[in-house]
Amino acid sequence: MSTTRLTVGQAVVRFLAAQRTERDGITHRLIEGCFGIFGHGNVAGLGQALLEAELDGTGPRYLQARNEQAMVHAAAAFARTRNRMSTLACTSSIGPGATNMVTGAALATISRLPVLLLPGDVFATRVADPVLQQLEFPGGGDVSVNDAFRPVSRFFDRVWRPEQLPSALLGAMRVLTDPAETGAVTLALPQDVQAEAWDWPAELFRERVWHIPRAQPDPAAIARAAELIRSARRPLIVAGGGVLYSAATGALRAFAHAAGIPVAQTQAGKGTMRSDDPLCAGAIGATGTAAANELAANADVVIGIGTRWTDFTTASRSVFREPAVRFVNINVASSDAAKQSAVAVAADARAAIEALAAALDGWSADAAYRARAAGLAASWQATVDAAYRTRHEPLPAQAEVIGVVGEVAADTDIVLTAAGSMPGDLHKLWRTRDPAGYHVEYGYSCMGYEIAGGLGARMAAPDREVFVLVGDGSYLMMASELVTAVQEGIKLVVVCVDNHGFASIGNLSESVGAQRFGTGYRFRGPGGRLDGSYLPADLAANAASLGVDVLRTRTIDEFRDALVKARESDRTTMVHIETDPTAGGPPSSAWWDVPVAEVAALESTRQARAAYERDKRRQRPLL
Repeated sequence: MSTTRLTVGQAVVRFLAAQRTERDGITHRLIEGCFGIFGHGNVAGLGQALLEAELDGTGPRYLQARNEQAMVHAAAAFARTRNRMSTLACTSSIGPGATNMVTGAALATISRLPVLLLPGDVFATRVADPVLQQLEFPGGGDVSVNDAFRPVSRFFDRVWRPEQLPSALLGAMRVLTDPAETGAVTLALPQDVQAEAWDWPAELFRERVWHIPRAQPDPAAIARAAELIRSARRPLIVAGGGVLYSAATGALRAFAHAAGIPVAQTQAGKGTMRSDDPLCAGAIGATGTAAANELAANADVVIGIGTRWTDFTTASRSVFREPAVRFVNINVASSDAAKQSAVAVAADARAAIEALAAALDGWSADAAYRARAAGLAASWQATVDAAYRTRHEPLPAQAEVIGVVGEVAADTDIVLTAAGSMPGDLHKLWRTRDPAGYHVEYGYSCMGYEIAGGLGARMAAPDREVFVLVGDGSYLMMASELVTAVQEGIKLVVVCVDNHGFASIGNLSESVGAQRFGTGYRFRGPGGRLDGSYLPADLAANAASLGVDVLRTRTIDEFRDALVKARESDRTTMVHIETDPTAGGPPSSAWWDVPVAEVAALESTRQARAAYERDKRRQRPLL
């Protein structure tokens, strides 16, 4: 048997370079690059291997990051933008470098996005224990800080010996390419093992194609689903991210129009229908539109496609109010398909939609119901128009900012954000015109994702402009990858919405009677509380110090002019604008379950508790 003598680090890099994915006859490179921040746990192993691969042009491209959490976010955004057909690897040293990646791993796993994490680890030989940054765990010598990755990874392995590497690598690739099981994959690599040489079978490094299957639906399940839908008078489709990952937007639109069923969209599923489609009711749930939530309240059959039914989608199980409502769930993950006591169709979204369309051929919802849905959608679009045209004084509202970004962005450009009030406003107000044009990380709602995610999205789609919408709270948590964008010449348009604190949590705090406590960026006042004047933090100056072009604006007209200039530029540019955190967008008429203190000295809290108890009566178990 032919063998090749390489270190473990060199073998990992060479193996990753040979992995491919394929679906519908189109082949992709699975691992397109490797982010790395080097320390004593990986510099001599994976670092040396990546250098050799760069010099001979055989390995994944090396990318230098500034923050370990951020590089995982960038990899997740890259994978999402590529519909999970390609991703990036991330390597760190043992210790704080590794544990910095844990948050990114949680985000990727919760959002079902494939990322490969290669943290360094302690010495397998233990001859020098305890080494720098080693956790001494009295209960077991085989425990390190990397065990923190176990609950947030879909696959975890530690390679104690070179012989274990092939099975670990193949297991990792299996999970990365599994549509139902994908997420963060972690291979912990002890630092001495990374540098150890071994004679590897040559076939380990041959090109390997991982075929992404379109799991076909069970005909009996399709028949049951079709029977239930035929009985419906007010059916509603709820489209989730699985529709996008399956490249099923065309099939969804054809099915919706043939059957006359309106479509509501989750955060991950926004973009599955164009916003100007008469059957597109828009966002559903706690951050939803009045149109979608009214249709949901009266729906008798709900068809969930590629959604995992989070509390924001169901408005904490209060948005579906018809006593006899029934569910059909189409999902590649059987655990999600079984939720809501649904008629479960465990299958690829596109395959199942096409099969269901064939089973329902000739059937359609009543024309009056279709007209009713179209009327509600049109009414909401008028509401959006009004929100965009509002001229709030003295500072603009966030809805105005969103409206201008929508005007300036081309149909195929990408708008990207994560935590805070921006995802909720975008979910309701953003007009999607392209399936890949809306990128909001709301599975983990992770502050700091925005700029790193924008970097990954632009790397994955270099022909599209990426507009990163970030509040000052998230910006201060993780602006570091602006330096990476500048270094790599990866152009972003960063819209920094400065509202002097955590605006969304301020609004939530007020709604639960906590009076915006601890949510503003303020000095301590005379009484010792954080209620003094606003801090003088200058985020625009900070961005400029990182090599970014900065355009400061005060009015919405100045903002529009600056945004046009930023889009036309070939350099990463921040457009900075202050907004009024109390000027909210149009309400969704839905609820979110955030428990309020049952007893309180504050009258504001007692009033909020009374409202909470009233709203909680609408919550249903949906068993």
